[in-house]
Amino acid sequence: MSVSLAKGQSVSLQKSTGESLTVVRMGLGWRAATRRGLFGTRARQVDLDASALLYAERTPSDVVFFRHLESNDGSVRHTGDNLTGSTSSGDDEAIVVDLLHVPAQITQIVFTVSSYTGQTFAEVQDAHCRLVDESSGLELARYELAAGGRHTGQIMAKVFREESGGWAMQAIGAPARARTFQDMLPAIEPFL
Repeated sequence: MSVSLAKGQSVSLQKSTGESLTVVRMGLGWRAATRRGLFGTRARQVDLDASALLYAERTPSDVVFFRHLESNDGSVRHTGDNLTGSTSSGDDEAIVVDLLHVPAQITQIVFTVSSYTGQTFAEVQDAHCRLVDESSGLELARYELAAGGRHTGQIMAKVFREESGGWAMQAIGAPARARTFQDMLPAIEPFL
């Protein structure tokens, strides 16, 4: 059963049996907003990019994005770049995290989305990020990204180690002005 998260809410990544999840997928989906024009409606393609930033406490350690598809240790993997979004309700980009193999010094993984082409979120609709149990295919949590606005990036969510040693996910949903994950580094700081 999926949990719909509001900004700032967290959910534990424990299975209902009490076991910890082993592999999760953070999916990003979107489509270009249709605009009315003189000759009808049209949608201009929007290239959003999902990234995962691995942190050891508050220190960046590694990043996974469309030009570096796998973390140096192999525990986090990007499935590939989508340049246009889609008209379906599925994931257009995904990042798979093998929680069992994330190095012990990594305490949190922050997921971001940025508009590589510089278009604002006013040109995006039906954007979401969702966390899926990769072994069962079940959606665990979903966060609908705020559409509209003049921002070109968003800090979507993070997964982090709980004091118990398990993992949890927190929806962040903070807008940023960014075309790449590097542009978002200062905006991520308050959420670490």
